[in-house]
Amino acid sequence: MATVKEHYAKVLSDVYSWVYGGLDSGIQRNAQFFSQHQLIPRGSGVAVDLGAGSGFQSIPLAKAGYSVTAIDLDPTLLDELKSNAANLNITPVQGDLIDFDKSVRSGIELMVCMTDTLLHLESKETVSLLFAKVINSLEVNGRFIMTFRDLTYELKDTDRFLPVKSDERIIFTCFLEYEPETVKVHDIIYKRLNGEWHFFKSFYRKLRLSKQWVADQLLQCGFKVDTTVEEGLVTMIASKQGIHHGR
Repeated sequence: MATVKEHYAKVLSDVYSWVYGGLDSGIQRNAQFFSQHQLIPRGSGVAVDLGAGSGFQSIPLAKAGYSVTAIDLDPTLLDELKSNAANLNITPVQGDLIDFDKSVRSGIELMVCMTDTLLHLESKETVSLLFAKVINSLEVNGRFIMTFRDLTYELKDTDRFLPVKSDERIIFTCFLEYEPETVKVHDIIYKRLNGEWHFFKSFYRKLRLSKQWVADQLLQCGFKVDTTVEEGLVTMIASKQGIHHGR
């Protein structure tokens, strides 16, 4: 079985920005989100982007005035981020998001973990550990923002085949295989290279986390949590209130 890192290296990193409509589209979408929620530096100005990818979150955060540490496992995506953020205050770090505290230990004003990145962690226990680390690293009134899909509802039969995106160069289809705690995500990609179609395939696992379970874990850590759900995408904004004494 491919790990998340291997899966991205094999099939996803080359098409990641394309899948989401291109880098500019992703940056604009998140810039609007951050503006809507009035996310501008008011404290330390330190932000950490967990699963930064090609810069969908890091670039608009840096443009808003944050000093951003952008963490991702995939070197190809980080190279893309670097090439598009030449003069911005962004520090790319290749590594596992659970180890963010090796790069920034405390005094973080804002942390984001968006676009299903939370589901890439290996277990619910790891998710709980991440939340504990986050609240201990945030400054008072600091915020932690997550977006993810609630995969607890199981699709059946042919509904498990999802046409992701296609154009004259790439055809991307996904197949979901449900397990008790995870979903095996099979990515199937045809690419037209030098006039010929080439086939790429790989799979990895995503956690099946309900919005209620995630909210409960955040509350147990001491966060105040606001939740919205639009088109199946769960958005949570968790705030650190007052003095935190640990779990």
